[in-house]
Amino acid sequence: MSETRHPRRVAPYRPRQRVRVVTATSLFDGHDATINIMRRILQASGAEVIHLGHNRSVEEIVRAAVQEDVQAIAVTSYQGGHLEFFGYMLELLREGGGERVKVFGGGGGVIVPAEIRALHALGVERIYSPEDGAAMGLQGMINDLLERCDVDPCAQAPVASELVPALRSGDRRLLARAITGLENGVYLTETRQAVLEAARALASRAPALGVTGTGGAGKSSLADELVRRFRLDQDDRLHIAVISIDPSRKRTGGALLGDRIRMNALLSERIYMRSMATRRQHVATKAG
Repeated sequence: MSETRHPRRVAPYRPRQRVRVVTATSLFDGHDATINIMRRILQASGAEVIHLGHNRSVEEIVRAAVQEDVQAIAVTSYQGGHLEFFGYMLELLREGGGERVKVFGGGGGVIVPAEIRALHALGVERIYSPEDGAAMGLQGMINDLLERCDVDPCAQAPVASELVPALRSGDRRLLARAITGLENGVYLTETRQAVLEAARALASRAPALGVTGTGGAGKSSLADELVRRFRLDQDDRLHIAVISIDPSRKRTGGALLGDRIRMNALLSERIYMRSMATRRQHVATKAG
């Protein structure tokens, strides 16, 4: 009788920093079973996961990564165009100020060893092969990803004296980094108060609309429809910000930030979206 071997149980790596990851499958790829498994393990390991779902273009993925100020992008690609897809992703990240975002990927046997080496040479942090999966296991691969991108998310946040000018500049990359600093408590009360006072002093006050409801009620679909209609009715003249908040897991601190899956009207320079986790228990809003 042959002996059945069970994979060695690997304990989850617990990040020291707040690790945020964009997950998706590549364009023309409807195989989302793998990325769904990976994003669940990422979340269970303490990461905040901005999940885009399947069939996502490079522009959508990079735009999300820059606006969300993540440390990593994780993409599964089974459509055969991985060399061009990942190469273009790295190019757009560099152009958009996201050069510090680490790119991870996998594609089973579709991405052969020679192509894995070529992608690593281009600058992809790691492509996981079937052999990696057999040797490391699912949790082992997630641990490797988290450990590689467990870096201070606030390292590039504007210094306190430059925060308000950075927000006034209109630079979306600076805005993303400033939000990261604010939600991680980098700035003192006086600095946060200065931001509020600058907002109150604006000549025009933007109306704020809140959408709430139970899970699956259609909040993100409604928000997407509102954005679409504002864009069409106003001929893309408006600047629109979308802030979405999802709960953090009590035990691990991880969170699934999935509103972008339903948001199809975001591809405009005038639209900015940021997904946030509550990082608190039994509440539906984010602290401070």
